[in-house]
Amino acid sequence: MQPIVVTGLGPGDLDRLSSEVRRILEDPSANVILRTVRHPAAGQLAAIRKVSTCDDLYDALETFEQVYEAIAVRVMSSEGPVVYAVPGSPLIAERSVVRIREMAAAAGRAIEVKPTPSFLDEMFAMLEIDPADGGFQVVDGRDLPDPMQYHLTTIVFHVDLPIILSNVLDTLGRVLPANMEIQVVVDAGSKNARRQVYPLSEVPAGVAGLRTSLYFEPPPVGYVGAVQAMRRLREECPWDREQTHDSLVKFLIEETYELVDAIRNLTPGAPDAEDLDYGAYAEVEDELGDVLLQVIFHANLASEVAAFDIEDLAERLRQKLVRRHPHVFGDVDVDDAEEVVRNWSKIKDSERSRESTLDGIPAGLPALQKASKLQARAKQVGFDWESVEPVLDKIEEEVAELRAELASRDRASEEVGDLLFSVVNVARHLNIDPEQALGRAADRFEQRFRAMERQGPLSGLSLSDLDLAWKAAKAALKSKESRKQ
Repeated sequence: MQPIVVTGLGPGDLDRLSSEVRRILEDPSANVILRTVRHPAAGQLAAIRKVSTCDDLYDALETFEQVYEAIAVRVMSSEGPVVYAVPGSPLIAERSVVRIREMAAAAGRAIEVKPTPSFLDEMFAMLEIDPADGGFQVVDGRDLPDPMQYHLTTIVFHVDLPIILSNVLDTLGRVLPANMEIQVVVDAGSKNARRQVYPLSEVPAGVAGLRTSLYFEPPPVGYVGAVQAMRRLREECPWDREQTHDSLVKFLIEETYELVDAIRNLTPGAPDAEDLDYGAYAEVEDELGDVLLQVIFHANLASEVAAFDIEDLAERLRQKLVRRHPHVFGDVDVDDAEEVVRNWSKIKDSERSRESTLDGIPAGLPALQKASKLQARAKQVGFDWESVEPVLDKIEEEVAELRAELASRDRASEEVGDLLFSVVNVARHLNIDPEQALGRAADRFEQRFRAMERQGPLSGLSLSDLDLAWKAAKAALKSKESRKQ
């Protein structure tokens, strides 16, 4: 069986191709299949010889993957000397060629690939840039990377439809400045080649097309920009130069609590809730950035002594996520979230040498969180109540013991601790975060007390009057909440 010849049509006109490729394409004995006729060289070739195209597959099928699969089947099933030709280079951004090579390998059929220049060669020539000077990235407008990185000069190809262009510009506009220059290159490699420059926010929808690409040189923005900014601050800012891991701890704790406050202002159940408050989300975004700053700062300090850098940190995290989620990245089956947690704990324990089930719980955790973790660890070996009802009985028992010890401050303090520990146990059995529950209770108290103060001065009121003011404030706030709903 004769080999399938796969070649490209180059980025533009037919006369730009080498004599060898033109000879292959113009051979009258060959069955020439074009991926599409909507290309300068393809149209010119179709005008001088008989060809078949795969444009009908684009019209008939729903996804590009289905189209590429159908193209590969058509090429593989064609008889006689077969030449499959694609726009540009057959080795760049051609999923159909990849699929044909896979099918040919499985069938034991030979493939001959005849490379041709790609649109990138013409882009570099038109833009007068050296791609090796600082590097570059090429991304598909139909399938942008997620997350999108802005650390290199970038070419976006396949900007063929207004909706694709709009999505690309929206994605870029989330991070890049509105006035950043976007160079729009159309019909590179043909006599109609042109380049236009627009601010990012003013690129018109009409420039989208089959042979349209975007080029831009991003400033240092996003994640990479934040890391670079931190390194510069460390070199040039007197305050940043003075910081150590120890001196930054207080800021990490403070920023974490500010983030917690912002999260508490989100719509309960977010993101799986109706009527999300995006203003509250903006506050969370800001506070998350402040926490990320602390992570970047500590990683930068560590990199200065060659301990690790931010990429080492991220990769270690990635490995941990993969290792501890074998039900996602491996072949382990789980029934529910509880089994995920049990597997996580087992894997975590196997990674570290522990003498006790309770090893590894940070001593400096807030007391409510520490109590909850201790109880959860004890549950792993079966030391736990079977349901919440006996825990509620335990609370009544602890209240009775507290009443009996009110005369002794030390013993009462111990009993208060036992009572709180039991309350945490109730929260854990109900799958409620005790820290959040108490925080929200404190917030409610603050709102109600401030509402009492707005009714008038509280000093000098009797306890019964204060109680009436409290009930009135509580009712007013409840009525206000009902009206919102």
